[in-house]
Amino acid sequence: MKNTTCIPRYAKHDYPIFIITAFFCILGGCATKPPHESGTFKQTDLIELIKLDPGIKLDIRYATNNNLVGKPVYTEARAFLQRPAAQALVNVNQELKTLGYGLLVFDGYRPWSVTKIFWDITSKENKKFVADPQKGSKHNRGCAVDLSLYDLATGKEIEMTGQYDEMSDRSYPYYTGGTEAQHKMRDLLRTRMEANGFKVYDYEWWHFDYQDWQSYRITNIPFSKIKQ
Repeated sequence: MKNTTCIPRYAKHDYPIFIITAFFCILGGCATKPPHESGTFKQTDLIELIKLDPGIKLDIRYATNNNLVGKPVYTEARAFLQRPAAQALVNVNQELKTLGYGLLVFDGYRPWSVTKIFWDITSKENKKFVADPQKGSKHNRGCAVDLSLYDLATGKEIEMTGQYDEMSDRSYPYYTGGTEAQHKMRDLLRTRMEANGFKVYDYEWWHFDYQDWQSYRITNIPFSKIKQ
């Protein structure tokens, strides 16, 4: 269910996403390209997750209206990660399978232009929940994943302390409210992810960064142009 109390008021209007983007560019100026990075980086090698493991379930909210923008910002409901991160995620999914759970992925690699949209529509007090496009996001590098758990027996999403993309204290991985069962599932996800080279983000229980993220460039490739 979409947490409408956390969505910026202007994001609910029935405007195409390109109009929303243009509006904020006019207001505050708009960098149209990712920040320049110097140094040596590994070659981008983005892998589609379900091709490595069909047991990874997708719920790509940014290809729907059910997201913080209120409109699709992806034209395809797909999820990619750099190959080492993708393989580590497959390991996590296989470990969880023995416990009766699977990974439910909301987002992986994210083009830089989408990070810019999120930053522009988010209020100042909630900027900690989105990445500054001038610095780029670990999602832009293909080394961050947003995810939860689902029950293998029922196919249903496991209930956590807060909803995905909820901009509130309930999103913190150390949030003490909620039920014991919610804490147990949230901590299970974190424990398995961190044992496989990921680290949880301080403000979002669902967001995990892969250990080698500094080795990859910020990227702005649309899904349709990712070669497999």
